[in-house]
Amino acid sequence: MSAPDDGRPDSAPPSPPSPPSPPSARPGRLGVGVVGAGRVGAVLGSALRAAGHTVVGASGVSEESRERIATLLPGVPHLEVTDVVERAEMVLLAVPDDALAEVVSGLAALGAWQPGQLVVHTSGRYGVAVLDPARKAGAIPVALHPAMTFTGTSLDLHRLEGCTFAVTAPAAVQPIGQALVVEVGGEPVIVAEEARGLYHAALAHGANHLVVLVAQAAQALAAAGVEQPGRALAPLLSAALDGATRAADVSDGPGAITALTGPVSRGDVGTVRTHLDALRALAAGTGATDVPASYTELSRGATSRALAAHRIDDRAARELLDALAPPPASHPDDPQEPR
Repeated sequence: MSAPDDGRPDSAPPSPPSPPSPPSARPGRLGVGVVGAGRVGAVLGSALRAAGHTVVGASGVSEESRERIATLLPGVPHLEVTDVVERAEMVLLAVPDDALAEVVSGLAALGAWQPGQLVVHTSGRYGVAVLDPARKAGAIPVALHPAMTFTGTSLDLHRLEGCTFAVTAPAAVQPIGQALVVEVGGEPVIVAEEARGLYHAALAHGANHLVVLVAQAAQALAAAGVEQPGRALAPLLSAALDGATRAADVSDGPGAITALTGPVSRGDVGTVRTHLDALRALAAGTGATDVPASYTELSRGATSRALAAHRIDDRAARELLDALAPPPASHPDDPQEPR
């Protein structure tokens, strides 16, 4: 590995105008190295820089990553991963989930990790166990995951304000993770190592499948002749989401299901049957079989939760579930009706 840049004029390129203060200029400031300048890494690096830390280098293999470094981290050198780790007091690992373990162990095999170095990854799936190869070399492991979608642009910096970050770390290190989150404007929440899988599944189920639902609803609206389905859906879905997320934080009630409206919450079986007929016709005409399937499965879930919350009674729930039962499958040996 090459030696860290000592900042002398004869060993470093000219500095950009108004560079960030060096880490030693303010107590508690760190030299941050970004490994993986994708949508998340470049944005968090920029946010940490704005909080007074110095980004000493960033890595990225794609042209898009290079552009993000130039745009969100101007003046920060684009380096090989080992050079980033060598220069950094804090390494921010923002690589894909499936690559994280290999990156950590590969750097350990090269002897890249340094005692006392802070190693932070941004994967929602993992806690700190994945950082064990770095920890065994004396590094300090922290897992920080922002519960937010990223565009990889400066717009994301504003979205960090009030964003929840899952913090997983050894008890003695948790305050460091929490402080980093607060510095970038987020709200830290401690998530246990063994709960990371459930935590991440919950976020993916909510956010990713919400996008799928919007896509399905927009397709149905377009088929019904609505020219701008997104515009039609935005106010309705925004109000529903706001009501559900607010209700989810009420600890002494049934939670988000109290915001449920529509035919299931009224026990309106006839309307549900009409919906199913229309959506099955859409599927037959377009091949969008996922739409009636999703409607059916989520309506069953809505029925069960509405019953548990005493929004509907037992009779309404039975009628709804009967209407939502899959149609009987035809058998090849069944006699065919005469034409």
